[in-house]
Amino acid sequence: MSRIRFYAALYISKIIAFGIGLVAKERGTNLPGSIAIKIDPGFISHIKGLNPENTIFITGTNGKSTTTNLVAHVFEKAGIKAAVNLAGANLIGGAVVTLLHHCGLNGELKADVVLLETDERFLPIIRKQLPAKHLCVTNIQKDQVQRNGEPDIIWRKIASAIDDDVTLYVNGDEPNALSLQRVASKCVTYGVDENASSFDKQDDFFSVTMPCPICHEPIIFDKYNIDNIGPFRCSHCGFGAAKNKYQAYDIDFDAKTFCVDGETYKFNYSTPYFLYCYVAALALAQEFNVPQEKISQAFEDFVNVGGRMDTIQAGGKDIKYLRMKQENPETVQSALNVIADDPEEKMFLLGLDELVDFEPHYTNTFYTFDCDFRRLIASNVERCICFSGTVAYDAALRMLYDGFDPDKLTVLPTNDDKTIVEEMAKYDINNVYLITWLHKFESLAEYAKGHK
Repeated sequence: MSRIRFYAALYISKIIAFGIGLVAKERGTNLPGSIAIKIDPGFISHIKGLNPENTIFITGTNGKSTTTNLVAHVFEKAGIKAAVNLAGANLIGGAVVTLLHHCGLNGELKADVVLLETDERFLPIIRKQLPAKHLCVTNIQKDQVQRNGEPDIIWRKIASAIDDDVTLYVNGDEPNALSLQRVASKCVTYGVDENASSFDKQDDFFSVTMPCPICHEPIIFDKYNIDNIGPFRCSHCGFGAAKNKYQAYDIDFDAKTFCVDGETYKFNYSTPYFLYCYVAALALAQEFNVPQEKISQAFEDFVNVGGRMDTIQAGGKDIKYLRMKQENPETVQSALNVIADDPEEKMFLLGLDELVDFEPHYTNTFYTFDCDFRRLIASNVERCICFSGTVAYDAALRMLYDGFDPDKLTVLPTNDDKTIVEEMAKYDINNVYLITWLHKFESLAEYAKGHK
């Protein structure tokens, strides 16, 4: 009976996936998989040829999509056929759709490796059906408080999916992720040396750190490579002092190169955020015995799916948009640091807003208080425009708290595209940066198309 249910789920879901692909390809990343597991709750475990030894899950707050795409590209260069969810559908339905696409009509998997980006909250559910023996955790940080609560909740969910059969790959520069080694029998760590983009935080009223995951005393970061990621140690128990197995050094963001174990690699996306993804991918690839020259070739010509930076033209200016999650201080800080690294005169648009996830929707700017705006403010920002239908004044206050000149600050309590573009066009500054949520950027880009 179970095989009958499995084949019914397989054929029906394949037909549905094919039909969706004809009319709206981008919308078929989850639904067929959800239907398959409704028909056969044990669908994944019934696929023939699935080998947990050759199955990798990549999870974490930030960087899992990029890392997954990088590893997939390395495997492709090495001639390893991977079943991978490049579209980023990382819930149980998305995992099933990925396997459906690589599964023949006889129910047998046609891939050498299964490589899945997995949502950190749903990792225990997915691993229950597919007991992958390789798990990479990029980081565990504040994110989507309405869904996730706080990082300890996510830590416990990930930890519950780890057993003695798992080889764990973790960012050794991120305290929460590294502390998972306590529950793993085998742990591979990776990290990044202090570099030209590393920074300190001033010890003042707004400075924050994090508690040690072991003893709960304050963590001390020797330097920050990304917000809350970098060489660290606990002020009490010494946690964090161990050496990483894969460590990037001699990092040159201008030449776009870094070294690991005496080998030099190129990286096209030369920011600290992306560098951690490259080193994670390197660790996974080498542990899977991919030849060094194949890894190097893959890194050199890697093109990220859906990037993190875009440019649009509006108000006679080029606007450089840096993607971030409003509910995630690490991505906001990374975007601020990229802008601060540009010494030219600039205009900065900040559009924090209502968070539209599930009802009731809510607003907050408290994540921005984990960030340090002072490097940005000191980097020749001649005009800042804070816009929003809900929290424009809150965002402006955050800038003022870090010392921004109020005479250079404009507050627009609106999300109207025409008003934002007209205000920006008033100033003779052509170097423009934008931080806002993706929906607002897409709205501005659409408006700009019709108003050159």
